[in-house]
Amino acid sequence: MIADIHPTDSSSLRVLILHNQPILPEDHPDADSEHEILFTTEFVQRSLTEAGYEVGTLGASRDPGVLIDGLREFRPDVVFNLFEGLADVGETEAYAAGVLEWLEIPYTGCPHQTLCLARSKHVAKHLLAGAGLPTAKFLVATDVPVEECPLGWPVIVKPATQDASVGVDQGSVVTNLERLNERIAYLLDTYGPPVLIEEFIRGREFSVGLVEAPELTVLPVSEILFVEKDPDFWPIVTYDAKWKPGTRDYEATPPAYPARVSPRLRDKLQKLAIRAFRLLGCRDYARVDFRVKGSKPYILEVNPNPDFSPTAGLSGGLESAGISHAQFTVDLVQRAFARGGKPAATMRCIS
Repeated sequence: MIADIHPTDSSSLRVLILHNQPILPEDHPDADSEHEILFTTEFVQRSLTEAGYEVGTLGASRDPGVLIDGLREFRPDVVFNLFEGLADVGETEAYAAGVLEWLEIPYTGCPHQTLCLARSKHVAKHLLAGAGLPTAKFLVATDVPVEECPLGWPVIVKPATQDASVGVDQGSVVTNLERLNERIAYLLDTYGPPVLIEEFIRGREFSVGLVEAPELTVLPVSEILFVEKDPDFWPIVTYDAKWKPGTRDYEATPPAYPARVSPRLRDKLQKLAIRAFRLLGCRDYARVDFRVKGSKPYILEVNPNPDFSPTAGLSGGLESAGISHAQFTVDLVQRAFARGGKPAATMRCIS
């Protein structure tokens, strides 16, 4: 059980920053993405404190009682939700939002239902396809062996319920049935079922951030540039590409803010991103990732509550749009408070 609550002095709203307390040791291969939440929490705390709020932080992990006790102790008017789920139980990202909704405490970011849907990549893809939105053909595996692959080669294989490119590396793209089953077996053993198998779309990779500020605003399109020319090196955004500066994958995938795209393609990506945002019921901020083959976009996934770090893609998109990340942070609190919930005075009576 881990909790850290550090109130600061202020005379305005009481804002509690909720984040996941890292549980992986620092030498774990997936630790970088998990431990970055502490840096992001510091940024949000500084932004809100400078804006005059009374700010506290709550790091919660395996014991849900810590979350309940922390809310009762701090008695927030608004929770700034940075909880990304436990590294080994990703579904807990949605559980935390569910607790806040149950207690009727206003909080920032996407609601519980959206987090449930988007965290299950295969479920979200069914919704996208059912709504007529373009997404790569796919299938789901819960066991091995897979007897055949009707998608055509190559395919890319991912954990279906992870995010932040966890479980994605250069071995994720496979070109035959034997390698496919080896990869599925590895992911099942490491992350558990289900495993998502997608048609590999060769082409450019774009991201479109969307923020409610207060009207839904589409941020400038960004692109991941694949600069590695080795034909044996797959142009994908791996875990190392996101989290390991200095690695080959990281250096081979620099971002471009904003992307150089034609007005026609930009318009197409933005319209699809808006439809996906609304389909999954996103709120406050989200990101939609695309692959574009020729002139046809395919939605890779919808990311509710994407990485809020000042060094992440959302921040780059805000900067491209001329929006201060620190001011956007403050605006999120104001919008959450305006949405309402159980009044702080009532919450303080819960025992």
